[in-house]
Amino acid sequence: MNVFNQLSIWLSFQLSIIFLIGIPITLFFWSIKKRNIAVNQLLSIYWKISLLFFISLLLLIGKYSYALLITNISTLLMTISVWFWNDINDELKEYDFTHPLTTMTKVWRWSLTFISLNFLIQSLLNFNCVSSINTASCEIWLQPSSNLYMIIKNLFNFFFGANFTQTIAKFLGLFSLLIYILGIIQWSIIKLPKNGRNSYFSENGKN
Repeated sequence: MNVFNQLSIWLSFQLSIIFLIGIPITLFFWSIKKRNIAVNQLLSIYWKISLLFFISLLLLIGKYSYALLITNISTLLMTISVWFWNDINDELKEYDFTHPLTTMTKVWRWSLTFISLNFLIQSLLNFNCVSSINTASCEIWLQPSSNLYMIIKNLFNFFFGANFTQTIAKFLGLFSLLIYILGIIQWSIIKLPKNGRNSYFSENGKN
């Protein structure tokens, strides 16, 4: 793996912290303050879907072989979730650039799309890591999760006086993944056929 590829992967993870976590948190609380129902509903859905991304981080910590595949699926689902809803898309189109919240939301959606595609391209360039993360050539993919592992380990030891191991991380990740998959199946069978691509955010009243 060349230096440019390593730098690109490192940069992708740094950007993900900003655009997958930092900016959505800001937009979520901003939408609450401005009482913008459409943006708030969009971010609420986004955070539900993004749980898979945090699950994938646990699996990366646990060095689960298919952790990178799940990471890519999570970013793709997160991207789809912010473009999927027709009523929210129509509502956002009604706002021009003089509305900072909705303008920032639109810019963030495109940024999220770019990062998701970049993750996918990086993974395809390192295709062997998609099905087997535990090789020397894939070590760069595990480095960000290793830093997170040390933070969680120290916090776990501080609050519970116990040792947070990679085995525990893998177990929690796989268990959470099972619950997540069951939730997606339930939504696909029950809610999707009924609601389609309508989020029904307007039932709570428009801003």
